[in-house]
Amino acid sequence: MSGGAMESSLSSRVSDLKRGAVRLKSLASHDVLTILRYSLSVPRLMHTLHSSPSFGHPLLSEFDKTLKECLCSVVNTALTDIQWTQASLPVRIGGLGIRLASQLAPSAFLASAMGTRQLQDAILLQCSTTADLSVDKALSFWSTGHNIDAPAEISSRSQKSWDYPMVQLVHTRLVESLPNATDRARLLAVSVKRSSDWLHALPISSCGLFLEDEAVRISVGLRLGAKLCEPHACPCGAQVDALGLHSLSCRRSAGRLSRHHNINDIIWRALTKAGVPSTKEPYGLSRTDGKRPDGLTLIPWSSGKCAVWDVTVIDTFAHSYLNVTSVTAGGAAEIAAARKLDKYRDLASGYEVIPVAMETMGPTNPGGADFINGIGRQIALHTRDQRETSFLWQRLSIALQRFNAVCFRGSFNLVDLE
Repeated sequence: MSGGAMESSLSSRVSDLKRGAVRLKSLASHDVLTILRYSLSVPRLMHTLHSSPSFGHPLLSEFDKTLKECLCSVVNTALTDIQWTQASLPVRIGGLGIRLASQLAPSAFLASAMGTRQLQDAILLQCSTTADLSVDKALSFWSTGHNIDAPAEISSRSQKSWDYPMVQLVHTRLVESLPNATDRARLLAVSVKRSSDWLHALPISSCGLFLEDEAVRISVGLRLGAKLCEPHACPCGAQVDALGLHSLSCRRSAGRLSRHHNINDIIWRALTKAGVPSTKEPYGLSRTDGKRPDGLTLIPWSSGKCAVWDVTVIDTFAHSYLNVTSVTAGGAAEIAAARKLDKYRDLASGYEVIPVAMETMGPTNPGGADFINGIGRQIALHTRDQRETSFLWQRLSIALQRFNAVCFRGSFNLVDLE
């Protein structure tokens, strides 16, 4: 209950986090980001939040403040209040999944209490003791300032039922507070399914899933709209602002060609693992201009037709797409996919043409996503591991983040800097 014992328990957790934050500085940023999400932060508090009416306690705010300082140190980025709010959201709606203890406290306690309230009230009644008022206080705290109905009786035992409305409210207010089209496009893009799979990937170097510290800093900065650099001139002559967004679409960027080849190679290798023979840049399928698609399956993929796929990566923040991406998530990917279909319309009669259009912030066109999901399902049939589709998306998502960092690095004139 509230009092000295709770004060001591929460103080201990805050001290543990502060001590851990100092020690985490010696680890790689990608490792630390994973540890913070799954272990060292709010997960260490969950038993206390479930079993004690700790909501509203000032030490929870102190815990959140320490967590923010730790994250800023890990990713080497100064976060504003709005950026920290986004970071504290679940990954599926654009956050980093590093949740706030003060936000989760009432939801966790209510879910736990509602699951046992009937039995608890019966026990207290037999003991001639008044009902537990902490549940009513928690419900009042949860609903204060929000026009939200409490979950129904059955679903009230689930923490998600209490937490989801609060998260959606925070997300809605965050979207309304964004000042320009660039920020809206960013938040919409990172909230799309599969666009944030790099955050779910375990940082295993041997599997190609590990990001270097600078790549993590850039990935987090692009996701949250944080300052990445000082304004400077790109080697192409254009000016790069503090967000560094020009580097993602610069035609002289060193990373664009490598990014394309890397993503195409991941798809080709996945097809091979799925038992589907295929070849990259096949001869004999050239169009009138001599250009070839990125790959061809050598056996039928669907409806007796072999699949011809072509990969393209486009910038979510490019001025030519911003009026679309700021309104519709993945809008730029769909435009690029339509261009690819028109480009290879001569092959459509004999082959299934599949454009795989990915945006720099993660969204993929529906047809390309179905193709990747299909490859994942085929691999799962061979390995009997239903996670294969997720693993494939994680490799693609990591590749996008890695080469976003390469493109960003290419916006500096390193000869002048030396």
